Amino acid sequence: MTGYGKAVAKYQDKTIHVEVKALNSKALDCSTRIAPIYREKEMEIRKMIQESAVRGKIDFSIWVEKEVAGDAQAVNMPLVRSYYAQLQELSQELGIQTADILPVLMRMPDAVSRQEIEELSDEEWVAASACVKEALENLHDFRKQEGEALQKKFEEKLDNIARLMGEIEPYEESRVEKIRQRLTENLKAIPDVEYDKNRLEQELIYYIEKLDISEEKQRLTNHLKYFRDTMNEDIPQGQGKKLGFIAQEMGREINTTGSKSNNAEMQNIVVQMKDELEQIKEQVLNAL
Repeated sequence: MTGYGKAVAKYQDKTIHVEVKALNSKALDCSTRIAPIYREKEMEIRKMIQESAVRGKIDFSIWVEKEVAGDAQAVNMPLVRSYYAQLQELSQELGIQTADILPVLMRMPDAVSRQEIEELSDEEWVAASACVKEALENLHDFRKQEGEALQKKFEEKLDNIARLMGEIEPYEESRVEKIRQRLTENLKAIPDVEYDKNRLEQELIYYIEKLDISEEKQRLTNHLKYFRDTMNEDIPQGQGKKLGFIAQEMGREINTTGSKSNNAEMQNIVVQMKDELEQIKEQVLNAL
């Protein structure tokens, strides 16, 4: 499920920023951009993301801004002077001009002193981890709001499927008589053919039973109820995959109903049911 979470925390002269973005994915796919000082905690951060996000394509970032500008790297003046003197001597010996030599000097080894490597203190990690948790909680709240809107959409589509299923019944009842009339008229159209009316009635009953969709309607009704019950279950883990499986079972019953319909009006209604179900399947991918 798509979502977004952000948090900011203060620690001494630092501002810690955490940003989490989520896109749809069948499994958890996490990419991280972590400030160097927190890289030793990457596995712990990934565990926090996994427990909170469950699944989805997660883009996680944590970075630091410092409020003071006292971290500029210092030029190693004695060493640069030594480099310059040696290059001057070499240029005179080889007869090479030394114009605009400063960029070359600054690229020489250790011309600029290295920054002191920061060590992560326990206190700073407490602040940073709290910031990560806050961002993940904001992501969860974002997803929850989207889920509530998604549930309303599902309810609407389920109601439409149930309504369309009810519209099939009148055609289901009238088609029996239509089939009987068509078979009788076709037999009468064949000259000099005698048939046993009792046997015809038996064959007709057998034929109608093969086209009966009572079981499909009952199973579809059960699937619709199961889909609603699953949406309303209050469990910590997502139900998106389960809802997808239920939607597949709903599709099987609708397809079987269409293959048994043997009636243009019924088939038109089945097409509408398939359209409603297809929209459910598309949105299930957004469900956690």
